[in-house]
Amino acid sequence: PPPSVYLSMIIQQLIPPPLSICLVQFNDKAMKAACFQNLVQANVRNKRFLKDAVRNISAKGITNYKGGFELAFEQLSSGRALCNKIIMLFTDGGEERAQEIFQKYNADKKVRIFTFSVGQHNYDKGPIQWMACTNKGYYYEIPSIGAIRINTQEYLDVLGRPMVKANNKAKQVQWTNVYQDAYYIMLCFGLIPLFLVCFFSQRPQNQLILGVMAIDVSLDDIKRLTPRFTFGPNGYYFAIDPNGYVLLHPNLCPKNPKFQEPVTLDFLDAELEDEIKVEIRTNMIRGETGHRTVHTLVKSQDERYIDRSERSYTYAPVKGTDYSLALVLPVYSLHYIHTTIGDTITQAKSTLCWCCLYFFHSHREYCKDLKPSKNNTEFLMDFNEYIDRKTPNNPLCNVDLVNRLLLDAGITSDLVKQWRDQMPNGVLARFVATDGGITRIYPKSAGLDWTEDPETYESSFYKRSLDNDIYIFTPTPYQEDTNSKSRECVFLVSRAVNLDIDGVRLKPAVVGVKLDINTWMTNFINATLKMNMCVCCVCVRPMYLRQSVCVHVHKCLFCVHWILHVQCACTSPHLQIGQFFGMIDPILMVNLVNMSLFTLNKTYDYQSVCDPKRESKGSAAGLRSVYVPTIADILNVGWLASAANVHGVFYGHNPYLAGSLTICLFVCVHVCCARACVLRLCVRAVCSTADTDDEIPDMSKESCITEQTQYFYDNEEKSFRGTLDCENCSRMFHAEKLWKTNLVFVIADAKLTCMSCDHKPLIQAEQPSEGPDPCEMAEKPRFRKGPDACFDNNERVGHVIILSSSVFKNGNHLI
Repeated sequence: PPPSVYLSMIIQQLIPPPLSICLVQFNDKAMKAACFQNLVQANVRNKRFLKDAVRNISAKGITNYKGGFELAFEQLSSGRALCNKIIMLFTDGGEERAQEIFQKYNADKKVRIFTFSVGQHNYDKGPIQWMACTNKGYYYEIPSIGAIRINTQEYLDVLGRPMVKANNKAKQVQWTNVYQDAYYIMLCFGLIPLFLVCFFSQRPQNQLILGVMAIDVSLDDIKRLTPRFTFGPNGYYFAIDPNGYVLLHPNLCPKNPKFQEPVTLDFLDAELEDEIKVEIRTNMIRGETGHRTVHTLVKSQDERYIDRSERSYTYAPVKGTDYSLALVLPVYSLHYIHTTIGDTITQAKSTLCWCCLYFFHSHREYCKDLKPSKNNTEFLMDFNEYIDRKTPNNPLCNVDLVNRLLLDAGITSDLVKQWRDQMPNGVLARFVATDGGITRIYPKSAGLDWTEDPETYESSFYKRSLDNDIYIFTPTPYQEDTNSKSRECVFLVSRAVNLDIDGVRLKPAVVGVKLDINTWMTNFINATLKMNMCVCCVCVRPMYLRQSVCVHVHKCLFCVHWILHVQCACTSPHLQIGQFFGMIDPILMVNLVNMSLFTLNKTYDYQSVCDPKRESKGSAAGLRSVYVPTIADILNVGWLASAANVHGVFYGHNPYLAGSLTICLFVCVHVCCARACVLRLCVRAVCSTADTDDEIPDMSKESCITEQTQYFYDNEEKSFRGTLDCENCSRMFHAEKLWKTNLVFVIADAKLTCMSCDHKPLIQAEQPSEGPDPCEMAEKPRFRKGPDACFDNNERVGHVIILSSSVFKNGNHLI
């Protein structure tokens, strides 16, 4: 492999995230290599930013060691932990010793100096050797690529000797962050150092850290020890380390763990940040015990929507570790249903049959010797047989899960009797989903096409329904490249079942229906036309006909023009379901945001994978004929390691009549997430298909940051109206939130009546991003906990200043 592979691994080990780092470059004058004004945490993002900065360094002038070391010492004086301060100098030689600088700033030798002579050259190495030896450091030579790994890690022997001398005091178990093993299993490690102590030797070189003894713990193993199904679908737990990085958080889930580097995810990046969560994070890092209730924004399971909900955070330190553990519960999950064995529940197994409905079960481990199966028929037969033979309270079974399954099966079976008696027009299916893991669908034919997750704890519509005491409309997600004929003309309407038992609030199930869009749209229009408010002329103009077909209704104040297909609207190539409204009518969407119907929120996903960036041919530089590492070689490569807006739009225009209207119904989440999605019943003359790039193999994917934009309404106002002023025309609109739903009803002048408006699409879809500005974030660093004890200023958390002189015979250099 190329040298960059080895260098990336070394630098990653050399400067792990607990350290703070600053890069200084100097020739005739010293300056910081990036915009960071102080030491910053050596996390992946900051090291990538520094990597980009060192690419811009150019060789010129003379080597001014005094200026470089003076700036380095000033940076270290602003460190927070004040433990284990070191300066590392990478250079190809120089004549200056900067002795007066060391006497001024390091007379007490609290800062160690490590110097590295890079490459093969004839410069005098005496001055940089003197710097290291005089300041309790070490001097190393890196003559070739093969010597990099050895020589850049030997400095650990020097730093480790104070720990060895402390002996048992330093033998404390340290827990790491999350890593992935060769099988892509997420692990954390408990480590304890191993010392080589020679009691009869007076030479400090014989007091060494030989290595560490470790035990790995799988995160999956930890999860198996926790009672997940008593917390409820929206309840969870997590732990964080002294740096604020999460462990066990449900949002710690890399999109493609096989092909991306490990992610260190901060708690404030795993959730939507607010002031109270910043306080919770700080208290947890400090090892405090506490409880806070927060009204916060929460992303849906599929990340398409955002809701405002109440969460209760209870946290405490984990004994014997530096982790802190927290339990997060919504109000309705503070209690849970505990079932007991009885004849009634045992007999409920007879209700685990399909009858005239379709039955789904979650793929939970009910009994250790009962093999889970994705085939519902097979599972039902195996489960009934198992209960007959061993009873639900078998020691190998999770009694709570089995009993809850039987209880839910018995209760939900009674719904079938009512469902059979009535099936209104346009209702394709009725369903009930429970915390116990059961989903019943009627009729049976509808279950065959059911695409929702059978595990209710992973189902997006289920979890959103629990957080909102309204009817949640969930349309089919829009996919640009999907054949219009294969798109479902349906959407779900669901609502949670609320129970109040002796003042205890519970939500054990969600009920709902699956509606046909075309029938629902027709009923909606008919209900509007039946109102005795006006006489309307409703013009239905099929896309394949040139003339309009009109139906007259009395007392109309205006004429509404629809461009709809007289056949199933879902089969029309002009129909788009789940499309973001900003793509349909950008100028109107912008005005709705400006009027505060919607509030915009941007977040970043640090666990994404993207297609690799394509570099221009001119940017690629050839390899050197001789593998002689320069400063640029070492550092350049080293850093590398490291309602929901558902818009149902009835959108039409008649080019022959001015002042025509567009009628829009967009479904917005309760808080009105317009992660914009949903129901676009559209009207376009032409349907354009997006150009697709050639597919890139998964193996070529790389880690990246993506930006997510959410829109939600955060006020109690119900009505909004205004005028869209363009260059030489205007459009009127009115928006109304529909009571007890996540819908917003919008009436607006059609786009084609005012073509001078800006129709550039307002993209809401997830986009690749560089992430937040590291320079701005460095000005307000997040709280981190320093070490509890320092061993002669040498502990696992420290500060590193890396220097490089700017005169190299090869013309390239790095800090």
